[in-house]
Amino acid sequence: MKAKDRAINDLVIANRILAKEEIVDAYGHITIRNPDNPNTFFIARSLSPALVTAEDIVELDMDGNPVHEEGRVLYLERFIHAAILKARPEVLSTVHAHAEDILPFCIANGTPLRPVIHSGSFIGANVPVWDIADRFGDTNLLVTNMDQADDLAKTLANNNVALMRGHGFASAARSLIEAVRMAVYLPRNARTLSRALQLGGDIKSLSQGEIDARNLGYKPYSPETWRAWEYWATRCDCGHMLVKPDENEERSLQQ
Repeated sequence: MKAKDRAINDLVIANRILAKEEIVDAYGHITIRNPDNPNTFFIARSLSPALVTAEDIVELDMDGNPVHEEGRVLYLERFIHAAILKARPEVLSTVHAHAEDILPFCIANGTPLRPVIHSGSFIGANVPVWDIADRFGDTNLLVTNMDQADDLAKTLANNNVALMRGHGFASAARSLIEAVRMAVYLPRNARTLSRALQLGGDIKSLSQGEIDARNLGYKPYSPETWRAWEYWATRCDCGHMLVKPDENEERSLQQ
């Protein structure tokens, strides 16, 4: 399978996974950088992720504009992905979603979201909060242009996740599988932390050393990560779409 075709195929699977795992519902989206052209990326047209097929995937540039003539409606917040991918050349996949469990941490001042469970290590030690009102005043909280998206990307900086006040989160990952895994475990980590805060007492987050140890030698198609990808894809009835890359393709996907 050609790299571009594989990217589109896997993006369809990723949309279905995030819907099945209730990270997205009618809203939310995931992208993958075009393996044939790092200055463009693939994303679905404006459609509920559970319904996405390969025919629904469109190619956008780093300003969020369609590369090819496109008469279909696009996501209003596609600019989030364009800005992050433009600012972070090493990032191959981005997610924007509104997972309910993370929302308290983007509105409660002084209560940061930190990794507290081993699968939460993927979110990184620092999770900044971006407030659109700081620069753009009263809006509907949606990121609908590149100025807003660039400001969000600056807050994300080199972190893996940024929360968006009263809205949701944006994340950046080195592979599509990693983006999906991070999106799945982010709200689980948030739920655990919320419950621990209810118990009272000191909260012991993962140390930087523990985070580094968890991510040491990460490969997007290692047996560990493939096991999760296969499991999630099967749960959303996409198991028949799975295509594991050969050694040469895997190497190119990790570059």
